[in-house]
Formats: sequence, structure tokens, C-alpha cells
Amino acid sequence: MPKKRFMVSGGGTGGHIFPALSIANELKSRYPDAAIEFVGAEGRMEMDRVPKEGYKIHGLPIVGLNRSSIAANLKFPVKLIRSVAQCRKILKEFRPDVVIGTGGFASGPLLYVAQRMGIPTVIQEQNSYAGITNKRLGAKAKAICVAYEGMESFFPKDSIYLTGNPVRPVIVDSHASKADALVYFGLNPEKKTLLVLGGSLGARRVNEAVEQIMPWAEKAGLQILWQCGKLYYKQLEQRIGDNPNVHLHAFISKMEMAYAAGDIIMSRAGAGTISELAIVGKPTVLIPSPNVAEDHQTKNALALVERKAALLIRESEIDERLEADLERLLNDEPRRKQLSENLKKMAIPDATTRIVDLIEPLIG
Repeated sequence: MPKKRFMVSGGGTGGHIFPALSIANELKSRYPDAAIEFVGAEGRMEMDRVPKEGYKIHGLPIVGLNRSSIAANLKFPVKLIRSVAQCRKILKEFRPDVVIGTGGFASGPLLYVAQRMGIPTVIQEQNSYAGITNKRLGAKAKAICVAYEGMESFFPKDSIYLTGNPVRPVIVDSHASKADALVYFGLNPEKKTLLVLGGSLGARRVNEAVEQIMPWAEKAGLQILWQCGKLYYKQLEQRIGDNPNVHLHAFISKMEMAYAAGDIIMSRAGAGTISELAIVGKPTVLIPSPNVAEDHQTKNALALVERKAALLIRESEIDERLEADLERLLNDEPRRKQLSENLKKMAIPDATTRIVDLIEPLIG
């Protein structure tokens, strides 16, 4: 029997790279002798991360459109044409059975060329609002794997499958207890814990707002476990000093422990993070980043708000609302319970399995 061959593209952010790697690992588990290669964008994080996971990756010169500088876009057409030509060469040489795209700059040209060559393609759309590239590619994709209902306005109805977003096994299979997590972070078991997640790089406006509510949190008996991001850690550490009520981290590697420790979670609204939060099922306040394509984090958050599964505070309202909203939530146990239960209903822990189940019939 010929060896199965798969080509995967996803990158730019962890939200695209992790699903791509998760799908590749599941394919490798089912077909141990399969050949799996990646396509990424030169200079982006996938070019470093994917080889560390044991996969070969081809780099394209593709870049994204710069929304704030027309001059910066002058080279875009040339780089796009070069990327398309490179994809054609890569696909002719590798001859994959299926091409899978999880988003990022390189996914567009790769899936476009694969479709023109008659190779089956699968799109994994993480967000509740599809990006322009995926919308265009969706018409010819064999399967479009989504994490939210109501995606018919972006894709052909017959090609849409509700699979959810892949979530790291360490989160899905976590047995971390709250007691162990409190000991791990040195937290006070007599106090409730606010877990603050601004993303791996941090979020300036979120950090500023948390710093403002520190005196209120201490009075309210709420301690703060705070991932502030490496860009902001040193300056915040100097300002906060030895405050026993605030546990500041540049980055938290043991996220299963952090989730177990938190009573209330305050987070950005990236698609991957939301999928993890649904598995965890803790009362959550979402503060979407306004600096992302098509404001998709706000749309992700609104999809949860509509189901009464999370609270939403926009960055423009954070100073006026954060303290008051947290105080109401802290004093309203039935509401916390409702948010938690509704969020858990949105969890799809077997997303990767569902996606690969859809890829298998396309092989050969």
C-alpha cells in the first residue's frame, strides 16, 4: 500500500500553529509511516516551532497586508506571485493526498494552488468570523471544520462540520486539583483567585487595568494570579514590589495548574484560548484585542455572550467597568455557576479526532 502523504499549513500565531501540529500528530498516530510536511511563512514563529516537533517545513516569502501603511504593501503582489509559484513546485514534488490549512499567511497560496491542481483540501477555521482568505477558499474545500454554529454565512452549508478547535492534551486530560494548584503558585487557600491572561506577549491595556484594581481586589479578598507577558514583566515587578496578594508571572508554562487555581478568569478572546476555557468551565470575563483582523476576537466573545457563557468588556470600557463587573460577579454565586455551566456546554474535547475523521475519506 502506498505511503500516505499530508501537507499542513498554519502559522503566524500559536492559535494557528497548535491546531496544525495537533492535526499532524493525530494523522501520524493513525498512519505511523505517513509523510507529513508543513508550509509556513518565512520569519514567522512556525519556522522555528514546527521543526522542534519533528516535522519538515517549507518557508514562503508571503506576508500579510499592512492595514496602516500603503507603502509597506508595494511588495505584496510580488511576494504572493513568488509564493504561489513555490507552492506549485512543492506540491508537484511532494504529491500529498490531502492539504490541510489552519490559517496564517502561508495557508492561502498553498490551498489555492492545491485546489487548482485537484488535490483535496480541508480548512480548519478557529474563529466565529471567518477571514477573507478562508471565505474565498471555502467554496472549493472538501471539508470546513468550524468551532462555532451559524457559519453558513461564510461557507457552503454542505461543507461545514462542527468539530471544535483542537485543545492541548495537557488541558483536556488535566487532573490538576485546586489544592495542588494553590500550593504550586503559593496562593492563599482562604482567598478566591482572579486568573489574568493577556496572551503570551501580554496586553498593555489589560495590564494597566489590573494594576488599577489591585487595591480593590485586596479589600474584596481576591488575590491575583497574573500572566502579564514578557514585554511588561520587569516594569510591573518594579512597581508592584512584594505584594503578597499579587502573583506576577511573565509567562505561565503550567496552564493546567493556572486554570485549576482560578475562580474567575479574565482573558483575551483568541479562538484557541476560548476553546481551552470551555474545557475548563470557569466564570470568565473576556477582553478582546481590538488590534486583530476583522475584529474577530470581539466576534468570538459575542458568540459566548449570546449563550450566557461569558462576560464581555471592550478595551474602550475597561477602566470604567472592570472593577464594578468583577465585584458583581464575585458577589453573585448563581451567576458564576450559570456562566460556568453554559461555557462547559460549548466544550468539544475530541476536536482533533473529529477533524482527522473527516480527512480520512479524502485520502487517495
